Amino acid sequence: MAKPVEKKSKSKVREMVPVTAAPPMVPVWEREFDRLFDRLTDDLRRITWPTLLGERWWPMREMRLRPPAIDVYEEKDAVIIKAELPGMTKDDIEVNLTGSTLTIKGHKKKEEEVKEGDYYRSERTFGAMARSVELPADVKPDDVQATFKDGVLHIRLPKTEEAKKKQIKIKVD
Repeated sequence: MAKPVEKKSKSKVREMVPVTAAPPMVPVWEREFDRLFDRLTDDLRRITWPTLLGERWWPMREMRLRPPAIDVYEEKDAVIIKAELPGMTKDDIEVNLTGSTLTIKGHKKKEEEVKEGDYYRSERTFGAMARSVELPADVKPDDVQATFKDGVLHIRLPKTEEAKKKQIKIKVD
């Protein structure tokens, strides 16, 4: 920043006024180069990478596994959990109960092999996911039941007798 310059005034108090410098002159060729570079980078931002690199170099896009959507609700005698696990089989799923935490793990494997005339292609991809849920009540771990049908895991966790009795009615004013 430029140094302030003293401004002479009629009063004996000196007033300091900042002096601004003129912007530097940029050569025409440099401005044109900057404009072309900005246009190039804007065009590249619009192109999606799978299109730029081709489908062959983007094999994991379909195997990104997100944690499953889960519904957790309580009935009078049990805690019910439903998890959506599309594309998996019951052999791909593992369910564990540790204390008051239920963990659902899953994995997918996909192997594809194409032989057509003199053309041969072989691909292998895999992915895994896990989701843990803190249970809202104490449950009987020995009586837990789980079923898997049409991509939906249904888990029924019976409550303990103490958990069933822990219902407090609160007066609302």
